[in-house]
Amino acid sequence: MQGMIIATLVVGVIGLLIGVSLVAAGKKFAVKVDERVEQVRACLPGNNCGACGQAGCDAAAAAIVNGEAEVTVCPICDEKASKEIGRIMGVDAVAGVKKAAFVRCAGDCEKTKEKCNYVGIHDCRAAVLAGISVWECDYGCLGFGSCAEACAFGAIRVENGVAIVDADKCTGCGRCMAACPKNLIELIPKDKKVAVRCSSHARGPEVRKACTAGCIGCTLCVKQCEEGAVTVEGNLAHIDYDKCVGCEKCAEKCPAKIITKL
Repeated sequence: MQGMIIATLVVGVIGLLIGVSLVAAGKKFAVKVDERVEQVRACLPGNNCGACGQAGCDAAAAAIVNGEAEVTVCPICDEKASKEIGRIMGVDAVAGVKKAAFVRCAGDCEKTKEKCNYVGIHDCRAAVLAGISVWECDYGCLGFGSCAEACAFGAIRVENGVAIVDADKCTGCGRCMAACPKNLIELIPKDKKVAVRCSSHARGPEVRKACTAGCIGCTLCVKQCEEGAVTVEGNLAHIDYDKCVGCEKCAEKCPAKIITKL
């Protein structure tokens, strides 16, 4: 009996010593965490979308506090959240220009025709990897909705064979851009009024044969723009939003109507 008591006491003393040692070691080797990280994290949306270039909102908060990222690095934060992060960091924060995704294709089922009857996995990336072109236009949207699946905000849908973005719901996170294997989606400033809804670099006659809604590279839009914001490169119109003033003259004169008023 006495032996059991002694053994119990010994085990108890050893356990106590180990516990004390662990507490002391924890305090000695503890990594100090800047309380501002948690404060900044609370201002971030928590979507972990990666649009800021970080692994998630936790990483973004740490990067902001460590000076590795701007206080306005999150494209989803509204002006109020950006200003609060700036207050925490002791700097003036001016939210950047809000952007929304735009699909550079207008070739729906009524404007182009099917090239083949595709019965594989309805995933744009799988179709591209398989080297399959579903529609007559090789540059257009496949319409399988990989972009819609990637959107965490329900801002993009496939309608009549082509992806369409709801700019009011879009946060500009860029997930849909990363998901599109044909690079048809771009981010444009929400305050801009026109965009080119085509990605074809084919020549005019070839474009017309494949899709009635394609850019024919006629350069009428270029001639209408007094700001030099519209150019035609590789048979495709392009808008420089740094120069665009929103006069909409290019859209009004576009014979193919692929320069869309937003």
